[in-house]
Amino acid sequence: MNTGLANMWINVGKSQFHLPTGDPWVLRGAIGLVTPDRQALLKRLDGVKKQLAGTKFKVAENNDYVAVTCPWGNRFNMHSPDVERFGAINLGMPYLEFDVPAGTAKGIEKFYKKLFGAQTKLEGNGSGRTARISVGHQQELRFRETERKIPAYDGHHIQVYVRDFSGPYKELKKRELLTEESNAYQYRWENIVDLDSNETLFAIEHEIRSLTHPLYARPLVNRNPSQSQQYYQMGGDEWDWELPRKNERLPDVPPLPGPSAAAYAKRRATRMARAM
Repeated sequence: MNTGLANMWINVGKSQFHLPTGDPWVLRGAIGLVTPDRQALLKRLDGVKKQLAGTKFKVAENNDYVAVTCPWGNRFNMHSPDVERFGAINLGMPYLEFDVPAGTAKGIEKFYKKLFGAQTKLEGNGSGRTARISVGHQQELRFRETERKIPAYDGHHIQVYVRDFSGPYKELKKRELLTEESNAYQYRWENIVDLDSNETLFAIEHEIRSLTHPLYARPLVNRNPSQSQQYYQMGGDEWDWELPRKNERLPDVPPLPGPSAAAYAKRRATRMARAM
């Protein structure tokens, strides 16, 4: 989707990249993506190798994912669909992983849990300790500790919809962390702080939107890159972002108690026989 010469919106499942013109921004970490066909991905990447020679572009394969670095240095972990790890995602963005200073993961996990009521998890010890923050169904932010020097923050941002819009707003305002009050449906902040000392642990601008935002849950069209004039399939212009999922009847459901139990059981048996 192109919104003009100043910005381009690139859909990936139910998520989206905004690519404005100007100096490049580089995420300090890696962007986790799921894409349907590993071999087709490698073929497309090989097709642009010559044009991107002399940039930071590179591709490396491992058992878990294809590691891709864009011409400006952004890192992408390109995974194949995996229901156990990512849910029924055929195309999507299951995680963003940030490199954060050693000793900050615990405070970051506490920040999101206390201020936003997020489901969080703290994993590992020492180098690589990670705070995992759920930001939606099968989607999370990961803050992984590293001993490496972390580049200065360049101003890129992420956008998240939240169920509790006003509660975190009041706390962020009290702590003087708000950077923008955009409108009735949106505000921004960037410093993740230690809740006891208010010391900054990591900086990444968050664009926070309410579930009443006019753009919430709008349909996103995902273009199928295999479509071309030389090989065209009618009705195949859009990629399906979700894998098929079963919705089977529960086995061995115990009968309900009460005087109407027999009638309920008979009604259920009739529905099941008709596959309703």
